[in-house]
Amino acid sequence: MKVAFISDIHGNAVALDAVLKDIETREVDKIFVLGDLCFRGPEPSRSLEIIRFLDCDVIKGNADEWLVRGINKGEVPDTALEIMNLEREWSLRQLDSQALEYLSGLPTELKFEYGKVKIFAFHATPDSLFEIVQPTENEDILEEKFMENEADIYIYAHIHKPYIRYIKGKSVINTGSVGLPFDGLTKASYALVDIGDKGFQLSNVRVEYDLNKVIKQFQESDYPNKELLMNILSSGKV
Repeated sequence: MKVAFISDIHGNAVALDAVLKDIETREVDKIFVLGDLCFRGPEPSRSLEIIRFLDCDVIKGNADEWLVRGINKGEVPDTALEIMNLEREWSLRQLDSQALEYLSGLPTELKFEYGKVKIFAFHATPDSLFEIVQPTENEDILEEKFMENEADIYIYAHIHKPYIRYIKGKSVINTGSVGLPFDGLTKASYALVDIGDKGFQLSNVRVEYDLNKVIKQFQESDYPNKELLMNILSSGKV
């Protein structure tokens, strides 16, 4: 059983197309989406349409929550609050009421089992859409944040930095970001779990996509914070 976890598309439909094409070549059995579907990218509507067409399990991310109810003071740096709300308003103009209803109704976690392998997936932490848990966190912190629910594999997204760690016999994997990576590579990222009769294998997959096309989409748009987003896309860093 091959299972792919994609997340943090952030309205980058070009990167999403490339990731789904790569997944198809790997004969993946099932896809799960861990949130942040369409905010902060040039194609929010098409990104959401692609995800909904997949007819797969999807959970909510912080950016999806922001689109639904706005960005509150304290959730981003004060200096970024005004411009990010302008970005939200731009994204909302590209979406209809059905899209917002869909985002509002998304669950916040996934629990399932393949054979003897239990998987627990969430966007940031089981208790928060916003909390940041970095790859370098102390093992005790990862155990405290993630492992209240019993599972063999804990999968999350949110930080845009793919990694894999093993803690007290448990596996933690971050998907990285399809549309807006922060780890210095400009390739899209997703997580792959290959479950066999006697165990499982985890991997982070990187996929090239037409970055120049996405940059051009921003350049030709009236997106209110496009210079910042283009810089992040071009460098793979915040």
